[in-house]
Amino acid sequence: MRGGACLALLAAALLAWPAPAQEAVAHFGSAHDPHPLVLRTTTDVAVLSPAIRAFLRDRPALGLTYEQWGSNALYDVTQADCAAGQAGADMVISSGVHQMIRLVNDRCASAWRSPATATLPADLRWRDEIWGISREPAVIVYNRRLVPPEAVPRSRFALLDLLRPEGTAYAGAVATYDIEESGLGYLFAFMDSQQASTFGALMETFARTGAVATCCSAEIIDGVGAGTYRIAYNVLGSYAALAARQNPDLGLVLPSDYTLVLARAALLPGPAGPRPEAGALLDFLLSGPGQTALAQTNLVMGLSPDQIDPGDGDLSVPIRLIPLSPTLLVAMDPAYETRFIARWRAAFGP
Repeated sequence: MRGGACLALLAAALLAWPAPAQEAVAHFGSAHDPHPLVLRTTTDVAVLSPAIRAFLRDRPALGLTYEQWGSNALYDVTQADCAAGQAGADMVISSGVHQMIRLVNDRCASAWRSPATATLPADLRWRDEIWGISREPAVIVYNRRLVPPEAVPRSRFALLDLLRPEGTAYAGAVATYDIEESGLGYLFAFMDSQQASTFGALMETFARTGAVATCCSAEIIDGVGAGTYRIAYNVLGSYAALAARQNPDLGLVLPSDYTLVLARAALLPGPAGPRPEAGALLDFLLSGPGQTALAQTNLVMGLSPDQIDPGDGDLSVPIRLIPLSPTLLVAMDPAYETRFIARWRAAFGP
């Protein structure tokens, strides 16, 4: 069978398969726009909506349909659209940036060049087809009522020390992302495995102490706030800082050995080139006013004492930005992914 016929059959099969449902759908701007922009994203509606409203403020005739997805489902539906030669969305924004790099590598994105994109550093753009719009640290979250100040783990080494004693009070009380359910969780774990000498020790210690792997930022953060967990590891700081505004029991720490920083990735899918309105939205998100709007909900997160508990007041921790580069394709290699998840499952169980 010829390659084109195979591709057509693959696209038909993907489209016939039941599509995963969106987690939420919202509508912004004009209700009379016959062709509203379609934005698909892993970002919670409430978190990105200030920036969307700011973009639409000077565009009264433009409507926008906002679809919120889980990272794995968003990758799957965008990949299916690409295989079918169509664009189901005008813009895709995801925290699973390794998945977005794979989509760009597979020619599922259109190019866009502008003064706004040209100002990004090389680590935050690739091939003029993917761009980092946010700055969000991965933090340790803890319950202030249940973790004494002297026990707060301010590094991965300190977390290991906290869990090392036989009969530790933190057994079964530490949570992190389930890397099979969360694309973001997989990404953070992958980056740790590449950069942290502590990764193997953490896996062993999590296994021995019954750490909990669960799906989502909100579930993990709510669990720490409620006391179900005392500590959570590698949690998205933007969401945690928002929750801490409402719950003073939540404390946040930037790991002092190094802190990963995520830039959510945006791409403009489809074979026909981007809609100008989608390019305008990208340029706005990268602009000064757009970054200010994103900062309202910590998507551009200043490492300030009112957001992060620095312990001794020192916020000068080593920052490791997750680059938007082909190096992340390693994380998407099927053989590598199978081995990596098997190792993870050995620690956390089925």
